[in-house]
Parts: sequence; structure tokens; C-alpha cells
Amino acid sequence: MKRIVLFGAGKSATCLIDYLIRESVDHGWELVVADGNLAVAQSKIAGSANAKAAQVNVENDVDRCALVESAGIVISLLPPSFHFLVAQDCIRFGKNLLTASYVDDKIRSLQSAIDKKKLLFLCEMGLDPGIDHMSAMELIGRIKKSEALIKSFRSHTGGLVAPESDDNPWHYKISWNPRNVVMAGSGGAVYKEQGAIQTVPYEKIFDDCREVKIPGLDSLAFYPNRDSLSYIPIYGLESASTFFRTTLRYPSFCTNWRHIVKAGLTNDQKMLDASSLRFSDWSKPLLPFLTSENESYFSWLGMLDDAPVPSFCKTSADILQCLLESRLAMKPSDKDMIVMLHEIDYEFANRNYSLKSSLVVKGENNVRTAMAKTVGLPIGIATKLILEEKIKLTGLHIPILEEIYEPVLKELARNGIVFEEQTN
Repeated sequence: MKRIVLFGAGKSATCLIDYLIRESVDHGWELVVADGNLAVAQSKIAGSANAKAAQVNVENDVDRCALVESAGIVISLLPPSFHFLVAQDCIRFGKNLLTASYVDDKIRSLQSAIDKKKLLFLCEMGLDPGIDHMSAMELIGRIKKSEALIKSFRSHTGGLVAPESDDNPWHYKISWNPRNVVMAGSGGAVYKEQGAIQTVPYEKIFDDCREVKIPGLDSLAFYPNRDSLSYIPIYGLESASTFFRTTLRYPSFCTNWRHIVKAGLTNDQKMLDASSLRFSDWSKPLLPFLTSENESYFSWLGMLDDAPVPSFCKTSADILQCLLESRLAMKPSDKDMIVMLHEIDYEFANRNYSLKSSLVVKGENNVRTAMAKTVGLPIGIATKLILEEKIKLTGLHIPILEEIYEPVLKELARNGIVFEEQTN
């Protein structure tokens, strides 16, 4: 019996676990869901005969290694800082590994060992990164096959609240790791536009949020996402004069979040003493940015309240996260929404064309979210294809190869994740 070991049973794992349980029943596989919180892991498998829950301290070598050694294939949905521990175990015991996270320098340092053992480490296999890569490469490949010249590539992705569940002034609710929401854009960004390299520091990331329109939705704003330049050779678009990847939010979120950033309230490095601190004291650096038009946004989050800050908060980012988790939480019946848009300008037969490919996915509730579906299903589908030996690659990869993205996109479409295209 083939055994799938999944590390991590958090918000993004729900739909992945559902999918793997269904496939395990059909194929006679076994799924082990390992998490630091045994009750959470047990709740996710819901008593399935083909799945079991395990409690694991990921930093405990004995616990972690025992699970990896028993696996036929390993998936890590742990925080990125823990992937390297699991990856080292996978090399030691000769196991293939899948993650939804960016390839970092630590994982990249293992490339020769991965190659030597003829293993497959497939990373960036979620939503963003993941579906964005696969859908973009399918479009780029199709355009290039027609011998057209791609002149501009822009890719936008956002995890948002669905319009029918939008009931707060920020037009946002948390459907994934809240720490990532707090620290969004903190690494700054670099991209290419009209032939010029643009470098944007963190404090200016939200200053110039331009807008795009997706059919059926209100206008959305975008801010640049990390290092777009590194993907230019990966996508084979060295000749494009514009290349950037962005994150989508509603315009009012960007307009007001920039003040929080400039006030330094997302700082996760400077330690503070919260024992006698009130929210109104903590948020004083925000006062110079307050106006009659925007004060209600920060009041709504509780940033200006005289209530005491929870004593467990150690940094300003901790305090902000605490507020977001309480004020922007999804209600049980709330629906989130994933939006993705690729914009590609290309030249063919001396004529210019503009292609827009958009994806809108809505969740069912606050557990089976669109975020969980779009992060989990790609990695689940890839796991199945590897176990069925329909993907036979070895080495360290992200899903930019046709052997990966073609079958995964087909099954995503069968699961309701379908792009709509417009060409002008």
C-alpha cells in the first residue's frame, strides 16, 4: 500500500485532504495527516478508513524521521521555515517531496543531492505560486507556437472576500495565514516595465496601487509581488519589455494599509513590552496619517481603542495580527474568493493583440474556502500523477514544464477551476 504523508493540517490543507482521501479510496492508498495539533488533524480526516491522524513535533528529529521513512511520498504544508527539515529527511530516506512554497536558497542547496538520488522535489505547487505558473506557461507556450512575439506580461492574483460576504470597510477577510497578511510586501519588489527595471522598497509598495477590471467584479487594485525579474528567464520572456507579478486587493485596502506600513506598525523585529500597553498607545505613530476620511478604517480594526493589548504580543506585528484575526475573521457561512488575471500583449503578423485570461473561484464556507481549494488541489493532483507514474521527472522543479502543467490544469478544470479568455 502506498502511503502519503502530509505535514500540516492548517487552513490551506482542508480541500487537499478531502481530495487525497477520495483518491486513496479509489487507489487503495493510505493518507497520514501529521500536525502539531492532533485534534485538528483528526477533524480534517473525519474518520476516513483510508486516513489517519498523527501528532508530530516537526522539530523533533525522531518523530519527523519516522513519518518520512514510512512514506511513499511526502507533502509539506508547514510554514516555509520547516520545509528544509522535511526535505533533508526526504533525501536521507529517498522520498519525493511536494510543497506549495517558493524555492528558497536552502532548498536550492539540496539540488545536487536530489539529482544524485533521482528524487523529485516539486515546489511552488499551490495557487501563487503554482496555478499562476501553470496557467501562464500554457498561455505563453500556445502564443509562442504561433510564432507571435510576446511584448508584455502581467500576472495578478489575490485572495479576497466574495462580494456576498463583504461586510466591512476594508473589504477583506482572512482565509489563509494571518501572519502573511500582516507582512505582505515586506520584502519590497522589483519588476520590469516598458524596458526599465523598477525597484520598490517596502514603505512604498502600497503607494501607487493601480487598478484592473475582471469581468463581473468591481475594480481591483494591485501592488507588485516580490522579485518578478527572476521569473523572466524561467518563463522564457527575455524579449518582453514589461514583466511583473502582483497581488490583488480592493482599492480601499491598499489606500489605507499604506499608512499602517509607514507608521511602522507591521514591524516584526523590534521587541516591546505589552504588559501595560493599550492599543491607542501602540498606534500613536499612525496619528499623523489620520484624516476625517480614513479614521473610521483604523477605528473599525480597534487600533485606536483604549483596551489593553494582549500580554502575549511581543512585537508590533503580533499586535496587528491579533486585531486582524479578531476583526477580519470569516464567519462560518462566509465565502472567500480567489481572483487571478494574466494580461499578455503580443505581436503577430504585424498586428498587436491583447489577451486576458481570468479565474474567479468562490469558497463554500469558512472551512472549505477558495484559498484551500486552489492551494490544495494542485498539489493533490500532482501527488496522484506522481504515484500513478504519469509524472516521471526527477530533480528540483516548479510547475513550468508541460509534463506537469498540462495534466494538472486539465484536472483542475474538472474540479471547477477554469480560466476565461478574451482577446482584442
